[in-house]
Amino acid sequence: MKNNIFNEYAGKVLDLFQITEKELFAKSRKTRHVDARYFLYYLCYHRPMKIHYIQEYMKDNGYDVGHSSIIHGISRVEKKITEDADIKNIIKDIA
Repeated sequence: MKNNIFNEYAGKVLDLFQITEKELFAKSRKTRHVDARYFLYYLCYHRPMKIHYIQEYMKDNGYDVGHSSIIHGISRVEKKITEDADIKNIIKDIA
């Protein structure tokens, strides 16, 4: 349904974090990869896109993620936005 929006945001996140699609959807715990996924969750959620769809699109790309992990990622980005004006501006530019 909103797969094209998800893919557009994924591309922007890849450019922002300078990572590959493979790295974004890998089970990596590297900070840069985790932050990129969190940004993707945040952008999609505030589009608005239901968490179920975000889960589905992530799974379609090989990354099986739980509902609570997506909520946690969104919360982490929201916290970073309140603490860092630069991140707030980056989100505005992407969205």
